[in-house]
Amino acid sequence: MANSKYVLGKDIDLDKEVIRDSTGKRITSKRAEKIAEEFIAQVVGRPSLTGPSRVSPEIKARVPEKLKKALEKEAKRQGQTPSALIRQALKEFLDTA
Repeated sequence: MANSKYVLGKDIDLDKEVIRDSTGKRITSKRAEKIAEEFIAQVVGRPSLTGPSRVSPEIKARVPEKLKKALEKEAKRQGQTPSALIRQALKEFLDTA
């Protein structure tokens, strides 16, 4: 990291020390967390299904290889993603439960 433009310093308590952004607004711990969440939402992954600047929950399940292949084949046939088909199937199942 000898050529790095930035050097990490010690951790600070944003609720005790006054740190301001480029507009002069104070950055508190709560505001720093919100800024980080918004940044991650913009940079990582797909658009949120929950709402703007919100992370969508993720559900994971193990399935047999044959079922996974069938899901991928059907998703391709319908021009959708496997995730979209899973969401649709889960919603239909829960709507009729």
